[in-house]
Amino acid sequence: MPIRSNAAAARRLPWTLAIAALATVAAPASMARLVEETGIATDLDSGRPLYREQHLMRAAADGDLVERLVVYRCTDGTPFARKRVDYRDAPAAPAFQFEDVRSGYREGLQRGPDGARVFVDRPDAEKQQAPLPGGALVADAGFDQWVRREWPRLVAGESVPMEFLVPSRLTSYGFKVYEVDEASAEAGRRFRLRLGGLLGWFAPHIDVVYSEADRRLLRFEGLSNLRDDAGEDPLKVRIVFPEPPKAVDASAFNRLAAEPLRACRVGA
Repeated sequence: MPIRSNAAAARRLPWTLAIAALATVAAPASMARLVEETGIATDLDSGRPLYREQHLMRAAADGDLVERLVVYRCTDGTPFARKRVDYRDAPAAPAFQFEDVRSGYREGLQRGPDGARVFVDRPDAEKQQAPLPGGALVADAGFDQWVRREWPRLVAGESVPMEFLVPSRLTSYGFKVYEVDEASAEAGRRFRLRLGGLLGWFAPHIDVVYSEADRRLLRFEGLSNLRDDAGEDPLKVRIVFPEPPKAVDASAFNRLAAEPLRACRVGA
């Protein structure tokens, strides 16, 4: 589906970094086999609490990240969305599946014997899918792996190009990622993601802050991969990860993977 070249269309472009996103946190090699970390999401403008993200990350014996499970919860703890990520075939463009029961929306990247495909399943339309675009793509939680790989270039002041998959459009878009200098002192390094070309003049940017010491994501600011309760507009959020990952019992992964999802009001 082509993007209309105007500001409204650019603002509505889903930014699935959640990281967004969007938000992602890699597991350093020294960590335990299964670790947990929590992200707290608030409205970027008002600071109103919206939801929280519960991340479980499984690492192999050599420390390489293998799998991630993310459960999204309303402020009362109700789980309303879940994402599973498999890094084994392509760390920067991992297979993943996201589901939000508030609207029934689903999207993801599937890898199999016949190749890789991207899909989107909206409640008001038939499921759409397409072959994964070629080239060196970054997808979903693979962004964090990409940041670690490109860290030397980013902190050296380069504007690094990145082709990021947008499942809702069944294609990818070119971004520029670069470090932002700030007048005020702040722990960590702040990087900005902006669409390339003319869309970069209209679309809102995304900022991510990483720890200098261990390159752990500390904060995300911008459009989330989650939409409002009506399933229409992407939420504009600030997500903070106040505590480093902690080791958890191996049974936690299966328990959260099987927890029933229920619709709830985000920010209620």
